[in-house]
Amino acid sequence: MKILVVDIGGTSIKMLATGQHTPIKVPSGRTLTPKRMIQAVRKAVGGWDYSVISIGYPGPVKNGRPAKEPKNLGRGWVGFDFERAFGCPVKIVNDAAMQAIGSYEKGRMLFLGLGTGLGTTLIVDGVVAPMELAHLPYKNGKTYEEYVGKAGLERSGKKRWRKNVADVAARFGAALEADEVVLGGGNAKLLKRLPAGTRSVNNGHAFLGGYRLWMTP
Repeated sequence: MKILVVDIGGTSIKMLATGQHTPIKVPSGRTLTPKRMIQAVRKAVGGWDYSVISIGYPGPVKNGRPAKEPKNLGRGWVGFDFERAFGCPVKIVNDAAMQAIGSYEKGRMLFLGLGTGLGTTLIVDGVVAPMELAHLPYKNGKTYEEYVGKAGLERSGKKRWRKNVADVAARFGAALEADEVVLGGGNAKLLKRLPAGTRSVNNGHAFLGGYRLWMTP
């Protein structure tokens, strides 16, 4: 089985397939509809060979389909027939869940994806539970995402942002009784020192998670 993994973020789409070694990245953004995404993916990976696709979607996913329109992209994702458009089998999961699956080792792991927004997933003894913690209230009438997402980073600067990330990781880790908190997403690389009880992963783990989706029933 040859798998194409498509990781859709608020600023870029990242792609990698079985047998390939260098990911391809193209811009996304607020005008990206599913049709435009498919056009961009096909153009970018034209020479690659694949028979199935894994998609990491930046929003809630239920029963393998987008359940809500994404906050940082265009419209039209809910109800869209991805398998028909691509012409092959497609599995869709939340983007944070996909990177969490690729990062999981054992026990009770909480994954926090630090990117355009804040992605959250809990995996307990191999059972994946995508979560929407980002939009819960945090401080000063703002949500967790507004403090540790891209907007919070730009507003407060790296030093304050790092302190907020450490605080959020500690709060969520304690509340969910996590054995470890894994920090991923494109902005995890900006952390100078990892908060206690955490480890970091790179975006390559999202591709691993996409491959693992087809290795389980």
